[in-house]
Amino acid sequence: MNCGSIVRLRSRRERRVGAHDRIRPAPVRPGGAHVPALRRAVAILDHVSASSAAPTLSGLARALGLPKSTAHGLVQAMEELGLLARAADGTLRTGPHPLLWAGDFLARTDLVSVFRHSVAQSRRFERFTVTMTVLDGREVVYIACSDANRPLDVAFRIGMRLPAPFTATGKALLAARPDGELDGLFAQGFPAPLTRYSIASLPDLRRELVETRRRGFSIDDGQIREGLFCLGATVGDHTGQAVAALALSLTRSEATPDMIATLGGTLVEAAADLSRRLGAG
Repeated sequence: MNCGSIVRLRSRRERRVGAHDRIRPAPVRPGGAHVPALRRAVAILDHVSASSAAPTLSGLARALGLPKSTAHGLVQAMEELGLLARAADGTLRTGPHPLLWAGDFLARTDLVSVFRHSVAQSRRFERFTVTMTVLDGREVVYIACSDANRPLDVAFRIGMRLPAPFTATGKALLAARPDGELDGLFAQGFPAPLTRYSIASLPDLRRELVETRRRGFSIDDGQIREGLFCLGATVGDHTGQAVAALALSLTRSEATPDMIATLGGTLVEAAADLSRRLGAG
């Protein structure tokens, strides 16, 4: 498994990941003095990065409700600053400059630093890929990854989003939240399945979360990718709140009952170690 600077699942379903369930930016009202250029620029970056297909300038203006002349001026300035890049066919994509900010943010984030020190530099998980995510609404966002010493047919990139109900880390984080919060999170509907094994409803999720709490760690058995088996455990901070989760990935053929029990316990210990480093009692 390869952990790069951004995250993707290599499957024919990859375009669906986040395409239907990612939170979209609200349309920008054109012409109002109460909407400064900075807000418009951020809305443009949000839209470009969230689009499954690279947008054109006219499509961007239409989606955000901007006059085409306004969108053209903003996009031109953002290209000059490296915030956007334009392909030969005129479509837009995120430019390289935001990576500088992302790198600085990650370098200064305690969660990532602790992950690198406690997990990435440890040899206890060298056979397996270990990732860390945080919960953002009904999705998890990948913020750190440690490569296995042998590849799997899945690649994670920092910044990848997946529906929380299907992932091991998402299940672990949702299990740590009050059960009543689930109704609000999924009031607009349940995510579309990624595989034939993805759970299909909120009642199914509730049953899995009960089992996760009983077991002490979560399981994703082919729900984000068939043949992939993941275990998850939460990481807490000094307040006792679950602020992130670790996941350990292996192939389904490796996931014997004994292996699941052993690795699950080891992952819970690793998550507890990270929690102590973050000030948890």
